[in-house]
Amino acid sequence: MTQSGRVIADLDVSRETMEKLDHFSMLLEKWTKSINLIAPNTVSEIWTRHIADSAQILQYAPPRWRNWTDMGSGGGLPGVVIAILDPEDRPMTLIESDKRKCLFLNTVRRELSLNLNVLNDRIEQVQIEHASVLSSRALAPLSELLSFAEKLLEPDGIALFSKGARYQEELDLARQGWHFDVSAHQSETNADARILEISRIRPSES
Repeated sequence: MTQSGRVIADLDVSRETMEKLDHFSMLLEKWTKSINLIAPNTVSEIWTRHIADSAQILQYAPPRWRNWTDMGSGGGLPGVVIAILDPEDRPMTLIESDKRKCLFLNTVRRELSLNLNVLNDRIEQVQIEHASVLSSRALAPLSELLSFAEKLLEPDGIALFSKGARYQEELDLARQGWHFDVSAHQSETNADARILEISRIRPSES
């Protein structure tokens, strides 16, 4: 079975969704040749290293989430993958400061007919509606992500941050300046990684 076949079998998606994921992977590979969307040495692992890794995040979102914001979207990971997989086609906002990457994201939005809002802006400066779910993948240290989350999340919203092997160190450092509830979910694609499900975020002095 091909790499994409194994991943999609695990995801159990429709043929239409599979076609959109396939189209997205093709665009991701094509554009990576000219701009740095993913590391060139991971192109051969797009389905396992990037698409499946992004797709697994969706299971930790509350079932009735209203809107989703993905920070530092880059190549659309995980934001575009989540938007493709969402059967209700709910609004997805992608924040990306690089204009070339925003051009890529808007191309994906147009070609796949996705409910995406691509914002070419810095996270610190963006002014948008608070989100039910906030995500990021390989963006910044956890303490910095929590400062963004305090600004961008609804009071009862959920942050889903993908973290690598040093996730516990990041949690310990973040607790020096923040209070929050967290569940660290084992990644299905990397034994050392975790998906941090974080809520009730507030500064330590509050």
